[in-house]
Amino acid sequence: MDNNSLLTLVIYSIIACCVIMLFVWLWSYKIKNAGVVDIFWSYNFPVIAIILYLFAPGFEMRKMLLCGMVILAGLRLGTHLAIRIFKHLHEEEPRYKQIRQEWGKNAEKKMFGFFQVQALSNVLLAVPFFISAINTDPQISPMEYAGVFLWAISVICEAIADQQLANFKKDPANKGKVCDTGLWRYSRHPNYFFEWLMWVSYFIFALASPYGYIAIISPAIILYLLLKVTGIPMTEQQSLKTKGEAFKRYQESTSVFVPWFKKR
Repeated sequence: MDNNSLLTLVIYSIIACCVIMLFVWLWSYKIKNAGVVDIFWSYNFPVIAIILYLFAPGFEMRKMLLCGMVILAGLRLGTHLAIRIFKHLHEEEPRYKQIRQEWGKNAEKKMFGFFQVQALSNVLLAVPFFISAINTDPQISPMEYAGVFLWAISVICEAIADQQLANFKKDPANKGKVCDTGLWRYSRHPNYFFEWLMWVSYFIFALASPYGYIAIISPAIILYLLLKVTGIPMTEQQSLKTKGEAFKRYQESTSVFVPWFKKR
């Protein structure tokens, strides 16, 4: 592993992501909506991918495969979030309202720190990208092709889940109801599951490179966040508030994360 190249790439990525999040925080301060951080958290991964493609010393074809995956996935998720958030741009999501209330009068200062932590998390989660992008081996391994295959399944299924939920919410007749169709029939959070599976695919791709096992840190962190922190716990708490007994019945019958058959 070329430590000098790796350090340079990490520094470039940190600077780029932190500067982007500085401007995003200034914008969020103006419109009083911290939810825009989610959009640019997703877009920061394509930024890192472009840096790696331009400056990493790895095999060109490997960089093209890797960076193509990261750019497509990041743009898809970021744009999906942007469409959702821009519809209510001046109405902050409940979870960020709650954070502001908990932080009190120092909320904006702490929010700036929160945005910068998000930028650093982009770089930390990009560990599989750094490992793969500096690999100079001129052969694409079966492990890397397996990673690409799993990535394609994950991104397609996550996009399907997002679209199914969006279509459900568009119908006024579904207001207050629980989406229980398509992939949502088999998992309460299929979008989260396939998002995590995508990070598993990056880990599998990185296993073909020296020290690739270190890349396990990314899907491990994502899984922890989804299961224990900002993903499922906060989403389900909000759903219980807005949908009550209907969501409780959904919880009793439907797998929380991994898609599976309904309980009787």
